[in-house]
Amino acid sequence: MRPRLPTPTDPAAPASRRIAVVEQAESYVREHLDTRVPVSRLCRVVGLSERGLRNAFRRVRGMSPTQYMRSVRLRDVRRTLRASEGRGATVTNVATSYGFYELGRFAAAYREAFGEVPSETLRSTCRQSGR
Repeated sequence: MRPRLPTPTDPAAPASRRIAVVEQAESYVREHLDTRVPVSRLCRVVGLSERGLRNAFRRVRGMSPTQYMRSVRLRDVRRTLRASEGRGATVTNVATSYGFYELGRFAAAYREAFGEVPSETLRSTCRQSGR
């Protein structure tokens, strides 16, 4: 019987292996910000099961892959709203361009993450630019 090799999510696996897997997944997510990446696709990219990927993310980042992807997209929505001064951007257009289609849930997640609703971010950007 051959000895079992540790997978990236085994406690016996080196932390560097878990970190490498999570960084590979994060890189893929950053390259595909304009699309909603299913966890199943992310699993295929890094070669782990959903449970394995979830465990790796929890150990390395303290959150699930889904939570990570949502936080990245929320951060980019905020960056886009702040940079949109006077360009006719709407919260709906920006949110949907990052894959947020349930706008009520999006607004609640945005408020939880940043302490303000997205329209406040957009308004403050317009006020600062004098519009």
